Amino acid sequence: MKLFIAEKPSMAAELAKCLPGPLVRKDGYIETGGGVVTWVFGHILRQAEPGEYDEKYKKWRAADLPIIPAEWKLLVADSCMKQFNIIKTLIGKAAEIVHAGDPDREGQLLVDEVLGYTHNEKPVMRILVNALDEKSIKKALTNLRSNQDFFNLNQSALARSRADWLVGMNLSRAFTLAAQSAGHDITLPIGRVKTPTLALVVRREREIKNFKAADYFLIKADIKHENGPFKASWKAKEEQLGRDSEGRLVDPVIAQALIEKLEKAQEDVSIVSCDTNEKKEPQRLPFSLSALQVLAGKKYGYDPQAVLTGVQNLYEKKLTSYPRSDCDFLPESQKADATVILANLRNSHQEELAIWSGKADIKIKSRAWNDKKITAHHAIIPTEVPCKINTLPEIERNLYFLIAQAYVAQFYPVHVYNQTRAELEYAGEDFVANGRVIVTMGWKELYGGEVKEEEDEDSKTLPNMQKGDKADFISATLEKKTTKPPVRFTSSTLLQAMKEIHKYVKNPELKKHLKDVSGIGTEATRASIIKELTVRSFLEEKKKYLYPTESAYLLIDALPEELTYPDSTAIWEIIFNRMVEGKAELNSFIGQQTEFITSLCLKAKEVQIENKDANVVKCPRCKQGVLKLRNGKNGTFWGCSRFPECRGTCNDKDGQPQL
Repeated sequence: MKLFIAEKPSMAAELAKCLPGPLVRKDGYIETGGGVVTWVFGHILRQAEPGEYDEKYKKWRAADLPIIPAEWKLLVADSCMKQFNIIKTLIGKAAEIVHAGDPDREGQLLVDEVLGYTHNEKPVMRILVNALDEKSIKKALTNLRSNQDFFNLNQSALARSRADWLVGMNLSRAFTLAAQSAGHDITLPIGRVKTPTLALVVRREREIKNFKAADYFLIKADIKHENGPFKASWKAKEEQLGRDSEGRLVDPVIAQALIEKLEKAQEDVSIVSCDTNEKKEPQRLPFSLSALQVLAGKKYGYDPQAVLTGVQNLYEKKLTSYPRSDCDFLPESQKADATVILANLRNSHQEELAIWSGKADIKIKSRAWNDKKITAHHAIIPTEVPCKINTLPEIERNLYFLIAQAYVAQFYPVHVYNQTRAELEYAGEDFVANGRVIVTMGWKELYGGEVKEEEDEDSKTLPNMQKGDKADFISATLEKKTTKPPVRFTSSTLLQAMKEIHKYVKNPELKKHLKDVSGIGTEATRASIIKELTVRSFLEEKKKYLYPTESAYLLIDALPEELTYPDSTAIWEIIFNRMVEGKAELNSFIGQQTEFITSLCLKAKEVQIENKDANVVKCPRCKQGVLKLRNGKNGTFWGCSRFPECRGTCNDKDGQPQL
């Protein structure tokens, strides 16, 4: 018997339909003429809690930290026990097993861990299903690979899972105990990804609160060339006085003196240089999940979790490909499917998609078609299943539109324009003018005003001129501007920050290497991490903007920078990627994490956490903990919150410590 183990029941049902009949539904599996199909419910095995390794760990004590399992233990989740036993029985009867987890790191692990837990020694093949339509599944069935080929992906997933356990179980205990020693009645949940994510919001809020607006000045000149008028911007020389550290002109007296100087001068404007270069913008890439979440957040105001749910629904309706993709590219073999997909879009009952698809040129091959860029999955695109877009719920309709729009854009020409930059000199001052002329609208025809350049000098048309030409100075204007504070994060922009985490890394050398890493967290977990921070009252959402709560400030201020800046987490993401390539070892990584966790547990014992509560009384013995009312054999008394490190006590008198 051939046994297929799918990641979820919906996937199992679609897979069974593509196997030879007859199909017979049983309790927990489906019999077909081509084998038996069963399923898990995500992770039906869970990592053991510290107290399940040793009873003593059920009580939180700093002396027990760090907790490092000698052998990692998995347990069957209570809610999944029945299905696990069904799978275990089927594995025992199988001659061959097909691993049908989702084509990513977690999908690999959650079936592998069941096979490992049941001590399976049967041969295992791997099927990679990127879409649930019949054609995609049948094609995948003819391209089974040995599951051993994905051993490195499994190791990467194990590394992430174990690193998260070590951080969460040890550091949450260590810093919670430190906070409670200072008199705070709080639990501080610490996570490898969620803590630096929360820190981004806390730091941004402090930047806003500490922001002081500053005025600065821009000087614009109206110039008249024989071929037409244009505007130019004043450019400060290196030695120019009156500028701030950012190079902005901030001295109003100097600014006004420059205007007067320009108005008084009696000379021609000299064109020092004028260069025109043809520029090309390639087609916008199709979407990874994060890219879709960010754009849908900006355009429709959808939060990341709603986008994930919506695109998951489209996937299960077989209308779009695998949703949790971290890839923006497409396999070259799938370009042949474009004829059918574009024909479907012409009949999608959506006017714009119909028009755009009708004008698409299937002979065009954009940069998106690149086998070298494909990982376990490809970008999210429409499948060959026809879609009547007007029958979909609103969020699914809008998401399908964005996905289809980006797909059609691959069959439009590149956007071509001529960029001109002119440098000018007048009255001893330098000016610059930029302009562009569109040569070929190309794929931007699909996006209209959404990607239209801002109305600034870069998008204006300049008259035809050459180096050495003379022009007339007409007038100069002084524009007063005011600096603006940073903008608060929304769920979408915070998710984008997690994906582009290299921008927030302190180490300049590390920052260079991180541009090719897809941030912290995974496509599937980023939205849930932001939601968890909100549900647990570390973030508040007001009018779509995220604000840190007092608990967030307490947590971030209590922690060392190793946990609040993304540098360490980002290094881990690099190592996870290297594991997939077979260039890093799981045991070596866990050894490094053990040292890291041990050092941070020691730091937690020394950390000083402020308590602003006026009613809190410091321990007179150690001066670090606070006195807390306790019940003893001889009645109530006050003891130090740092017990057993400090055994300071005093009597109780009318509910107050008798110092």
